[in-house]
Amino acid sequence: MGLPRTHRQGRLVAAAGPWLTALGAGGLAGLALPPLGAPPLVWLALAILWTLLETAIPRRAAACWGGVAVLLSHRWLLALHPLDWIGVPAPLSLPICWLLLLLCATLAGLLLLVWADLALRLDPRRPGSALVLAAVWGLGEVLLAQGPLFWIGLGASALPGDPPLAALASVGGAGLVAALQVLIGWGIWRLLCVRPLRFSRRLLQVVLACLLLVGVHALGGVQLAALGAQAAADAGGVAEQVLVVQPAIPTREKFQWQARRRLHRQLQTAFLEAEAQAADLVVLPEGALGVDPELAAPAAVELLSGGFRWQESEGAEPEQRSALLRFPPGAQRHTTALDKARLVPLGEWIPMAQLLRWSGLSAVGGVQPGPPSRLLARPAGNLAAAICYEIADGRSLAQAVAQGGGWLLASANLDPYPLVLQDQFTALARLRAMESARWLLSAANTGPSLLISPAGQIVEQLAPGRPAMQLLRVPVLHGRTAYARWGETPVLLLLLLGLGWRWWERSRESTEASPARLG
Repeated sequence: MGLPRTHRQGRLVAAAGPWLTALGAGGLAGLALPPLGAPPLVWLALAILWTLLETAIPRRAAACWGGVAVLLSHRWLLALHPLDWIGVPAPLSLPICWLLLLLCATLAGLLLLVWADLALRLDPRRPGSALVLAAVWGLGEVLLAQGPLFWIGLGASALPGDPPLAALASVGGAGLVAALQVLIGWGIWRLLCVRPLRFSRRLLQVVLACLLLVGVHALGGVQLAALGAQAAADAGGVAEQVLVVQPAIPTREKFQWQARRRLHRQLQTAFLEAEAQAADLVVLPEGALGVDPELAAPAAVELLSGGFRWQESEGAEPEQRSALLRFPPGAQRHTTALDKARLVPLGEWIPMAQLLRWSGLSAVGGVQPGPPSRLLARPAGNLAAAICYEIADGRSLAQAVAQGGGWLLASANLDPYPLVLQDQFTALARLRAMESARWLLSAANTGPSLLISPAGQIVEQLAPGRPAMQLLRVPVLHGRTAYARWGETPVLLLLLLGLGWRWWERSRESTEASPARLG
């Protein structure tokens, strides 16, 4: 005989419980990431993730958590539709956009599955294991940020809601911020979900957890105050007068003759404005000058603009590259360039394109990556630059700052993406400014075009989605933060501490078990 109906229903509910919990917590995590940037919601979602490790399907539940979180946080990928402007047939456009989103979610799910498997092997209830798992998460986000995907992780989730926590990025980068939030989630889980203890012991745990949380934010507050004081001290120091131009020309139209004429008029107006206001530099966003980046007339002042160029190498075919091009005053062609190192998969480049004889969906026919360094050398002073979603890679920008970058430049297109991506881009830009204690200028086609202080504050911002230009004063700095000096060393130390703690825990357990076996 089969089970009674009520028993079967109870089993179904019990089996569905972990899946429903994972769906809800993953959705909460995806919504809590920028643009909302609400760390308490992130901590709650992480606490539930730790809880899922005690269910009957811990690995699959964790994978579900990660996949749903990325489905929501990267939902702007659907704004690529329709793709007819790059030759994709209308019936295939929306399926391709969904495929890209699902691929990103699947990757996140696989990564969480591996993390959950490691957690189960280490015993996640142990404090030493929690330190190891938090450090692995943080280091994993740093590696992902250097890969081909635009990764929005826990490192950026502290903004805009928790600037003191985000300020700790100046000590250990986004990886440290992510690791601390994983540990906070673990602490909430252990406080709320362990079996009941004596009241006095539970009260002591709660007090210690609150003290640790307050201590982390107090340290972050000290760092934030130091960054703010530095920004205030820079007010009368060396600075560059930069005229930022926001063309607001839709990507679907930018290669049309009318759009090129419109950009030409905007650039000529910008040069006249730069001369009238004694600007040192004019900045245009990613790809603004297109595939033939020759100016119609000599540059009135120094110009930095996105465009495409050909890199010729002896014995090899020329490579087309997306780059930040520098035009000195009086020149019609660029003299130096910083090539884009991280290309959009499918959109700009695919692996083995030479074998497949297909160069991606790019309207310019596909491009190749340049060197990894983000340092742009200029006679007026070097700067560190990120093109498009290279803004997600804080390590490369910090290395460029350590090599002499006096300020940060973010050059992007971000059309046809919606405002949600602009807000995520802004959160990342604020975090990059904090990590390196540098002023950051963003020049984007439709926004965000803004100026951010070393304390992560938005000082000036152009209205998104409309043509605009504005003269901004960008202070030039030379000091280095702990992160610019030592990179991920604090997170690595956290990992070593966790490994040492876990080894001590196991040694103690073995010692305690020996008398029992002898008896």
